[in-house]
Amino acid sequence: MQKLKVGMLLFPGVTILDFTGPYEVFAKAWCFEVITVAETADPVTAEGGLRLIANTTIANAPQLDVLFVPGGRGINDLLTNSNILGFLRQQAPAARYFTSVCTGALVLAAAGLLDGYKATTHWRALDLLRMFDVEVVQERIVKDRNRITGGGVTAGIDFGLSFTAMIGGEELAKVIQLQLEYNPQPPFHAGSPKTAELPVLQRARELTQQMFEVRRGIIKNLLATKVNP
Repeated sequence: MQKLKVGMLLFPGVTILDFTGPYEVFAKAWCFEVITVAETADPVTAEGGLRLIANTTIANAPQLDVLFVPGGRGINDLLTNSNILGFLRQQAPAARYFTSVCTGALVLAAAGLLDGYKATTHWRALDLLRMFDVEVVQERIVKDRNRITGGGVTAGIDFGLSFTAMIGGEELAKVIQLQLEYNPQPPFHAGSPKTAELPVLQRARELTQQMFEVRRGIIKNLLATKVNP
């Protein structure tokens, strides 16, 4: 079986674990060739200041079999970045799978690549994803034909293992899971709005409200532009 070329998008303000969770899985799977892609050849500064260098630029990227978009604060700029959105659309006709983790789903949606599909994203961005023509499902992983999307941040590992099982088989995914010793035993049951205590949920909403409003404004303007070009 020929390896699938997985293009993992990097951008300023990317959430590291959105990217590295799936990356660790894909890098260990014989069925994937991982290619990191960025808008330019300059180092990319992720959330927290870690700097990353992509393998190639969007202008020089080969045709990819799998498009993967992580999330992070930096997606605000991507939602209206014609270069990035154009790259995704240009790759789309020959790509086999369209994938994301966390708020990366908003970028796929902005490019029109989730129109008419079921998808998920970070719990705080579900209402934002609903603003597009997307059937939103609040699950850890959502698979709809060749669109596979993961929830927030740590869901990236689950996504990576699930997608690896789809392509390379369940045994391969299980071996990689064991290699990573992915055996979550969280110290608190606060990782979901369904299980978090009310004060914790309220505080999390307060801390993210400004970002939510900014993104909602960006998406409203984007959708209005599409209706009235």
